[in-house]
Amino acid sequence: MENKSLLKIENVKASVGEKQILRGINLDIGPGEVHVIMGPNGSGKSTLANIIMANPVYTLDEGKIIFDGEDITDLSTDKRALKGLFMSFQTPQEVAGISVENFIRQGRLARGEKSSLIKFRKEVDGKMDLLQMKPEYKERYLNVGFSGGEKKKTEILQMLMLNPKLAILDETDSGLDVDAVRTVSKGLKEYLNGENSAIIITHHREILKEIQPDYVHVIYNGKIVVEGDDSLVDRIEVEGFNWVKEEASANE
Repeated sequence: MENKSLLKIENVKASVGEKQILRGINLDIGPGEVHVIMGPNGSGKSTLANIIMANPVYTLDEGKIIFDGEDITDLSTDKRALKGLFMSFQTPQEVAGISVENFIRQGRLARGEKSSLIKFRKEVDGKMDLLQMKPEYKERYLNVGFSGGEKKKTEILQMLMLNPKLAILDETDSGLDVDAVRTVSKGLKEYLNGENSAIIITHHREILKEIQPDYVHVIYNGKIVVEGDDSLVDRIEVEGFNWVKEEASANE
């Protein structure tokens, strides 16, 4: 019996302006799976994440994106989010005028999820405690005046509260100290309950210490050139990406 796909990316080619970044990406993610994407800077990792979320800065030139059995290739970002896609950004944006709590609550309401304010706030407080966030942060404007670590924790808080089917973490661990990475990892582990799926884009092993990825994909020059298990992360930690470049050249 064929495994069901949650996200299927078929021959995706994408560009920014006149520059083509992705040159034919194929990826198949099942329910409950964790996929890690690694690669040198500029290889196309973030472009792939943004194409999955339909960021209008990026142009899909060719290919299809199937999510939960539905072709979402032409859907906008907000409609993809409503269907259960979520992305944590490298550099989360500041949003003045709306508090962290209200931002998350509006996201819940947009999906038709309703609960009492007391119950909602109790849930937020519990997730913030898990992420070692001060309770008063829920009343502050989203990311305004937050440190880099606080912004990343707020992204994970949103993920935990919205509980999407698939979360994409685009270098959420970038720029964080070891303690903050461990806290973010704890939040990610809570999210991954056997049903939810994740794409983790990272350069480091630390965020994966408590999470066992099912597959590791290495992107180079806009293509996935190497795929395997967790041992690929260890090899990259030790050897860097030079061997990946050599393998890509050999396969051309």
